[in-house]
Amino acid sequence: MKIRIRKRYLFYILAFSSAIIAALVSGLDTISQFYIPDPLALGVACFMFGVIISIIFSLFFSIKIKGKTIGQKTVDPSFQGARLLRKQELKYQLLAGGGNAVMTIGYFLLLSITGGNVSVVLPFSQVVIMYLVVIESFDEKDTPTLIEIQSAVIVTFGAILGSLAVTGGINQNFIQTLLVVFLIINPGWVLLSIYQRKLKLLKFKDRPNDAINIRLWNVIFACLITSIIVIAYDIFSVSDHFMQGLVGAFKNYFWVGLMAVGTFFNFIFYIRALGIGKASTTQAVKASTIVFSIPVAILMGCLGFTAPFTSNPIEIILKIMGIILIMLGIMTYAFTLTKAYIFIHVKPGYSVDEMVKKLWKIKGVNRVTAVAGHYDIIMKIRTRTLVKGYERILRKVEEVPGIDRYRWQSVLKEWEDI
Repeated sequence: MKIRIRKRYLFYILAFSSAIIAALVSGLDTISQFYIPDPLALGVACFMFGVIISIIFSLFFSIKIKGKTIGQKTVDPSFQGARLLRKQELKYQLLAGGGNAVMTIGYFLLLSITGGNVSVVLPFSQVVIMYLVVIESFDEKDTPTLIEIQSAVIVTFGAILGSLAVTGGINQNFIQTLLVVFLIINPGWVLLSIYQRKLKLLKFKDRPNDAINIRLWNVIFACLITSIIVIAYDIFSVSDHFMQGLVGAFKNYFWVGLMAVGTFFNFIFYIRALGIGKASTTQAVKASTIVFSIPVAILMGCLGFTAPFTSNPIEIILKIMGIILIMLGIMTYAFTLTKAYIFIHVKPGYSVDEMVKKLWKIKGVNRVTAVAGHYDIIMKIRTRTLVKGYERILRKVEEVPGIDRYRWQSVLKEWEDI
């Protein structure tokens, strides 16, 4: 039986689910880092088990019951079964896999620097939102609006506030921490997010790409690239990080395996959310991980895997202020998005194909379809500034020669199968 839900609600359910799982996985990361303290070795262990877990789940979700796969019924309606990599995906998977490899090694390195304090690592790494906003302004036709930029700044500032510490934590090795965040983690996460979104937007035989196969091949490529990087480093430095990773993975298989399972579902939900919202928007909502990571950090401190959670009132106030700013930024994203359709009649003698190409270049247009029937072209609009966006888009539409008349219809609700 199909369950239908409004598309906006589905996006937030997926993004928040990914955030909750990411917070729980951060606790497992801390435990695994406690047993495998070498960041390079832990990166190898993580991806080795990640490949095994991804293959197992992909094959399980490929089992068909009454003509539909288990994955199609439970995780992603687009999933038809595990498959080989398609030619169109190769470039994107290489870039996303490279980003995943770099980001993961940087993340474990930051965990090592901060003593496994996830309440510090997760907030500070959310600065990537600003990177995504800038990259999307060049990479995608839909340039970020002022509201999106303001929301990203609010979330980023809140994330930084949530990571500040009066004593210990991020103040120790501060320059080293900044270098890891800005030069390793963030660029890696940008590559991963941008190209996973491109993969999710691909269509094969009029069906959208699915999150399970994207994750399966991403972790395979990330594992290969991580292994090459670590083996090359071992050769030049005469060290054995790669072997330490293999030994550590199987010696601590329970914790590393749990971490791989959580990471698999974390990314499945994240990739599905990327197929609905832009990378910066998805990451802004996922910044709520910071809120969920606080009880995880408290638990890790109580169990002795990290230093006890701060009792300094100033630090607690800073974290609360950071959380409030993050939630305000997320709500701004949530309540300012407007979607609409423009139905167009074309004058006789004009090429519909040429008009479609011109209309597609208008910023804010994310789909243009030539149709048969009462109308000739249908455009789908996405904007966060209703009045100015409405005026700007219609002005550009009117400049396209050959349009006889048009009609704007705002979208009130959208539903999607889950």
